[in-house]
Amino acid sequence: MFSASQSSKAQFLDKARQAREERRELKERERAAVQIQALIRRFLCRCRLQREIRREVEDFFGANESGSSKRSALSVFRIARKLLFVFNHKEDKERFEKLCRCILNSMDVENEPKVWYVSLALSKDLTLLWIKQIKDILWFCCEFLKQLKPDILQDSRLVNLHLTMLVTFTDTSTWKILRGKGETLRPAMNHICANIMGYLNQKGFYSVLQILLTNGLARSRPSLSKGSLTAIFSLALRPVVAAQFSDNLLRSFLIHVMSVPAIMTHLATLTPERLAVIESHDLFRKFILFLSCEAQCRDVCVCLEGSHTLCLLGNLVYLGSMNDKILEEETAHFVGVLIHMLSYCQKYVSQKKSNLTHWHPVLGWFSQTVDYGLNESMPLLTKQLQHLWGVHMIRILFSDVLSKKLLENQEIAQLPTQPISPQNSLPMKNLFKRAFQKSASVRNILKPVGGLTYLDDLLPKLWAFICELGPQGGLKLFLECLNNDTEESKRLLAMLMLFCDCSRHLITILDDIEVYEEQISFKLEELVTISSFLNSFVFKMIWDGIVENARGETLELFHSVHGWLMVLYERDCRRRFAPEDHWLRKDLKPSVLFQELDKDKKRAQLLLQYIPHVIPHKNRVLLFRNMVTKEKEKLGLVETSSASPHVTHITIRRSRMLEDGYEQLRQLSQNAMKGVIRVKFVNDLGVDEAGIDQDGVFKEFLEEIIKKVFDPALNLFKTTSGDERLYPSPTSYIHENYLQLFEFVGKMLGKAVYEGIVVDVPFASFFLSQLLGHHHSIFYSSVDELPSLDSEFYKNLTSIKRYDGDISDLGLTLSYDEDVMGQLVCHELVPGGKTIPVTNENKISYIHLMAHFRMHTQIKSQTAALISGFRSIIKPEWIRMFSAPELQRLISGDNAEIDLEDLKKHTVYYGGFHGSHRVIIWLWDILGNDFSPEERAMFLKFVTSCSRPPLLGFAYLKPPFSIRCVEVSDDQDTGDTLGSVLRGFFTIRKKEPGGRLPTSSTCFNLLKLPNYSKKSILREKLRYAISMNTGFELS
Repeated sequence: MFSASQSSKAQFLDKARQAREERRELKERERAAVQIQALIRRFLCRCRLQREIRREVEDFFGANESGSSKRSALSVFRIARKLLFVFNHKEDKERFEKLCRCILNSMDVENEPKVWYVSLALSKDLTLLWIKQIKDILWFCCEFLKQLKPDILQDSRLVNLHLTMLVTFTDTSTWKILRGKGETLRPAMNHICANIMGYLNQKGFYSVLQILLTNGLARSRPSLSKGSLTAIFSLALRPVVAAQFSDNLLRSFLIHVMSVPAIMTHLATLTPERLAVIESHDLFRKFILFLSCEAQCRDVCVCLEGSHTLCLLGNLVYLGSMNDKILEEETAHFVGVLIHMLSYCQKYVSQKKSNLTHWHPVLGWFSQTVDYGLNESMPLLTKQLQHLWGVHMIRILFSDVLSKKLLENQEIAQLPTQPISPQNSLPMKNLFKRAFQKSASVRNILKPVGGLTYLDDLLPKLWAFICELGPQGGLKLFLECLNNDTEESKRLLAMLMLFCDCSRHLITILDDIEVYEEQISFKLEELVTISSFLNSFVFKMIWDGIVENARGETLELFHSVHGWLMVLYERDCRRRFAPEDHWLRKDLKPSVLFQELDKDKKRAQLLLQYIPHVIPHKNRVLLFRNMVTKEKEKLGLVETSSASPHVTHITIRRSRMLEDGYEQLRQLSQNAMKGVIRVKFVNDLGVDEAGIDQDGVFKEFLEEIIKKVFDPALNLFKTTSGDERLYPSPTSYIHENYLQLFEFVGKMLGKAVYEGIVVDVPFASFFLSQLLGHHHSIFYSSVDELPSLDSEFYKNLTSIKRYDGDISDLGLTLSYDEDVMGQLVCHELVPGGKTIPVTNENKISYIHLMAHFRMHTQIKSQTAALISGFRSIIKPEWIRMFSAPELQRLISGDNAEIDLEDLKKHTVYYGGFHGSHRVIIWLWDILGNDFSPEERAMFLKFVTSCSRPPLLGFAYLKPPFSIRCVEVSDDQDTGDTLGSVLRGFFTIRKKEPGGRLPTSSTCFNLLKLPNYSKKSILREKLRYAISMNTGFELS
């Protein structure tokens, strides 16, 4: 019973709880329904009210347009208040436009104060409300300006409307209410305008102007009209002038207005009166003084980041070029600002493409996102930056040097007591150093459209000044300056550094016609004296131990002078302008240098690293051979009394020489490749050929391999048009494993040079430069090397440079179309290049990009593979002491005429022949007196397989040149016997050999000569043999 009563109680309580929850839920639903109904009613009420207000506004403006009566300012104010109460950007765009027109129309009415919208500012009750309203209206105008595109006709009209509103109500000059008696109210009204302007500034007024200016001007042809641009610039200046050029507002003006690409150029073109306003307010000076504070300049640069900092820089340079007086007075500050900004941009410039870089049209690869919207305005920015090298700026920044007033009435031997320039040439040096740090990007800027840079006005005068400092260009004085830490010394060295940096970059962008024929900037005689001065200066800096301990400025100076020297030296190597032995130092004895190198003296190592050309070429080749010998000894590759080197044996089928050689040699280690390799040839029947390889058979194998791989028919290499020199074929990728093949070719070529085997392989000079690593230098100019690839193509490119008309008429783009095996392939020279037209502004860049593509980009992987193989045998530092022509001589032998006396002295005789044998006497006489130099070269090629003698003479020909008397043909020849030697010695013939030709074994550098009875027969047969290049083939 008890449990039953308990159970019923629980049920009762449960039911009561459920009833309570149901009542609560019901009440909640009722409350929610009431709330939703209230919200809906409120929303519907609001919508109804908004519709009524909008209808009322439209009725108001409709009546206004019908022109039945002029509306009072109060009615406009009230209707504006209602519109602003319900204002929505999308819905009320047209109504707001009508309101603005109505307000502006009210301001134009004559002699009706009650109609003027601005009259409400004088009403005691409405002043504050009116100010609030006009602030809101003007900010809504700003909001619309941010969204409008000035290049669309409809939008450009609205831009004018909103700008007119802003111009009208931020300045009292057009307010008719202030005329006559109202003039007394002007101070109060000006105060109201200042208040409005302050409000807009606070809301982001300058950001709005920046967006509008960028939309309208960051393009090749501006879409802003003269009126719009005038209005925007006037508006931008008002807060700055009102605040009496406070730092805060100058900062905003610089960040938002002066950083708009080429705005100063557009002002000068569209509305030059605005530039006059800038001048009247002395704004350029104020900008420079503001930015001359390093913290403020850094702050502006950080806000702008790379691209826009460059735009600000361009505008400042342009302003400077138009304000000579201020530039003269504020040169030091101006240069300081430019250095700081260039340094800031420098941080973002990258040497190469990567996942973190973007292509910048002026600066190249850029480690920051590039605003590609600015691309169209980059040519204008480039033109602005060119003013930095403009004749005005050069004359102002270097006024003293150009007027040649320096060092007047001073003893030449004394250091100048007056500064080099009142502006101090140290900052100038820094400025140009910053500007020149990345030559790829500076080329665009450095080369104006109408000809050369104006640096050619300055540089010859700078050199003339340097020459006045003493003999050899004041060499002694400059060397003394290095040891003095005075301010005067620093200035003098800064000027030398500036001269070197500027000259180097100028010469780098000049082509051969401009340097050698037109002789722009420097005459060839001047280049000879300049190079002599630089050569002596660098030599003295190294040999006197200055470079060893150099730090900071001294080291920078060394690199500047050395950079200019090497640019001149490499140009002279390509095409001579200096006399014979011009680069050698007569006071440097090679024996002393070699001794110091053996003792690991630092100065000798630095000399070899930086200016090896001061040592005679033959001494450098000796040094190279010594380095190779030392390495061979170190690796145990030389036969000694106690040990023999490891020998690698390979078997080669004559019919598959290249394939077998590639398969067997590519697996060898680096040291094994440098070691002794013995070759056994197998004929087509699989039978081993007779003969023991004592280097001779390997030499034959190496020559045959090199002959095969460099044959253009194989398409691993191509020949240049004209002089038919070799370089990697761009279409060599059709070969399977072509990169491994190139690496193998590099190893074979390296092995030939390593062993001193000369091979007749004439390379194109641009390819030799790459083998030496010159193309990695920032001073390397692809255009200079282009004639060595394709002289016709070079002429066509340089004709573009000299084209007087509008280059865009030619329809070129920054791309290269190539016929690759019957298919037309388009290569872009820069990202998006096929859509970028070639114009007068970017044509110099186009020429350099095209040359770089043809000589580097197209064959980049092939060249890298070959260089990798070559350097696995030959260390890069060994060949760095040679120029490109000298490296060719190292590979292919001397291009000098054959020295027959030297050859005779180092000839070995076999088979009974000796130096006094009549056939041998006839032979030397025929070679010396009857054969032409070309025939002598053919004779050498016939015997050694190379038409050029070894670089160090025939003493270094391996194996040595030999002549053997033979009685029978090659296929019957079993070698010398006692009888054959005696018969040869005593000129006893089994039978007259008159029908047989001389033959040769090039692998042993051996001439096989029958014992002819007459000199005339010998001459005839020898001439025939060498012209047919018989070798083994026929006898």
